[in-house]
Amino acid sequence: MNGDQESESATVGATETTFAIIEQLRDDGTSVTDLAHALDLSKSTIHNHLRTLTQLGYVVKEGHTYHLGLQFLDLGDAARDRWNLYEVAKQELDGLVSSIGEHGYVMVEEEGRGIYIYQSKTEQAVQTDSHIGTAVDLHATAVGKAYLAYLDDERRDELLTQLDLEELTESTYSDREALEAELDSINEQGYAFNDEERFVGMRAVGAPVLGPDGQVLAAISVSGPTTRMKGERYRSEIPEMVMQAARIIGIRVTYS
Repeated sequence: MNGDQESESATVGATETTFAIIEQLRDDGTSVTDLAHALDLSKSTIHNHLRTLTQLGYVVKEGHTYHLGLQFLDLGDAARDRWNLYEVAKQELDGLVSSIGEHGYVMVEEEGRGIYIYQSKTEQAVQTDSHIGTAVDLHATAVGKAYLAYLDDERRDELLTQLDLEELTESTYSDREALEAELDSINEQGYAFNDEERFVGMRAVGAPVLGPDGQVLAAISVSGPTTRMKGERYRSEIPEMVMQAARIIGIRVTYS
């Protein structure tokens, strides 16, 4: 290995370590010792990375505990702002969630992953592991299936080939042929169901946000427990409301 290759390899490794530390800090603060144990690295290595991140404002230290700094908010806003539908979708989703009384999401696709760029919830909403920035499985979510269903054939085939159709529950579409048949049905009816396909006990309804030429821009969904998402409310009333909100978002994005 020549000098340039060694330098490149070392740089990539250092970057991976930095982001591994950042991800460990995401949910709660932690100490150098805990980080070293979790990542199987020396305390000196962890400390060097934390010192750099602290100097740059991306990490703050409180006593012996390190936390993510608010500097990340600026980067997060910049990343989200490139999706010009965010502000429009936010307003419409808030109204939808308020009417239904559950949990709602706006999802866009990036590099074959579904990413939540906004969430809205009521006090009674059931919290799962999903939040803004969560990458979700396209095949096991209402938003993901609604998005896939409205892609052109070439892009859909490309994504389905890339996806690991992991069986998250007994209801997950883990067979490609069955999933494609489901996507065709979604395309015909205009909305997607997630019937305990990602979490047992949770259901969701999703619909695509379409641009002026019918291209899919994003998808939205509303989710809740099976005890409340059931009967005509789940099968008919909520789908109509979700589709209507998605249509309004598409129109406003087009003409804003």
